[in-house]
Amino acid sequence: MRIYVSSLGCKLNQSEMDSLASQLAQGGHHIVTEPGEADLCVLNTCAVTHVAAQKSRQALRRLHRDNPAARLVVTGCYAELTPEDLRDLPGVELVAGNREKEQLVAILGSAQPDARFPGSPIPQFRTRAFVKIQDGCDNACTYCIIHVARGPQRSRPLDDVLAEVRAYQAAGHQEVVLTGVHIGAYGHDRDGDSGVDLWALVRRILAETELPRLRLSSIEPWDLPEQAMALWENPRLCRHLHLPLQSGCDSTLRRMNRRYTVAEYAALVGAARAAIPDLAVTSDVIVGFPGETDAEFEASLAFVREMGLAQVHVFPYSLRPGTPASRMPDHVSFQVKAERARQMRAAAAARARAFRQQFVGRTMPVLWESARFEDEGTVWSGLTDNYLRVHAASPADLANMLIPARLIAVEEGGLRAQVEAQ
Repeated sequence: MRIYVSSLGCKLNQSEMDSLASQLAQGGHHIVTEPGEADLCVLNTCAVTHVAAQKSRQALRRLHRDNPAARLVVTGCYAELTPEDLRDLPGVELVAGNREKEQLVAILGSAQPDARFPGSPIPQFRTRAFVKIQDGCDNACTYCIIHVARGPQRSRPLDDVLAEVRAYQAAGHQEVVLTGVHIGAYGHDRDGDSGVDLWALVRRILAETELPRLRLSSIEPWDLPEQAMALWENPRLCRHLHLPLQSGCDSTLRRMNRRYTVAEYAALVGAARAAIPDLAVTSDVIVGFPGETDAEFEASLAFVREMGLAQVHVFPYSLRPGTPASRMPDHVSFQVKAERARQMRAAAAARARAFRQQFVGRTMPVLWESARFEDEGTVWSGLTDNYLRVHAASPADLANMLIPARLIAVEEGGLRAQVEAQ
């Protein structure tokens, strides 16, 4: 059977679909890269905001429009929370929430493989591989629905994670990203595995593999102990920390049920920068949270400017039914949220540009990922270990190669570079 697998939202969603596609390919099915070629399409949906849910519906309609004959299977957070929204969409044959996601391999694998494609390999979708180390979340942030959609915290066995990392290394991947809903809680639910936590896992991967790069996805600020920062003395651990802030105002953080103050966040970032040279700190910020006054927003805006973050994802607050925040008084109007988001994004963009400017004139290793064609020829896009997006013209095939580049200018969304002669 020809199967198209796609995903919306977080890296965890993508990791799950990579794993599904790999297992289906090993079972003899053919994983295709275009929905128009498929007998069956699988979409892993997102519901972190109402916009994400809307994009999930639009994606399903687009899949059906591109290939009306294909059967559609829907899974993920949207499918878990409100399956009734999806069952009647055109072409949808099966809606399987997160709790049924692991059964998809058995369900889809039971279909007859396509004899025209025996042992068909999974296409190489990206140079960086996402490895899921845990699922679920035991936090209770008042705005978040994901702990409902994903359930309680549960960690994968450390040896299973190591085996998957080794498999990606053997397949030629230059970088692995450890991902999950709450990776900082890794191991906390495994009472029989004393001493197993995220940092023990990182140590084992660095010590027991030759993977060129290891990157961490989002870490809650309270999950980064100062003693863990010594791990970045190993140059294979990418100098990038995504530390969700959510608000730069203490009173808003309390309503969000976040477990730190702005002073504690600033101290943590300062300690990390002191310990890890050239560190990129990226973050998330919500504007227009219920009850956010003009003064609270201005405090949050000033704090983001002060922190000089390398990148900030800015989200207007999205009401998610069933969350404590949805029942809070004094919801902010759409127009005010939109204006606050505009101001916050402008401030974040200015700080991001200033961060990139620091590296002009430097030569840094870049993992080259993809190419596009411009008037000057083939232009490659890649990432430094500290999450600088780099673009360089080169006629050579740089895909999945770690090659130094001289950073010559800041441009929209990244830096322009010249590839060093090999």
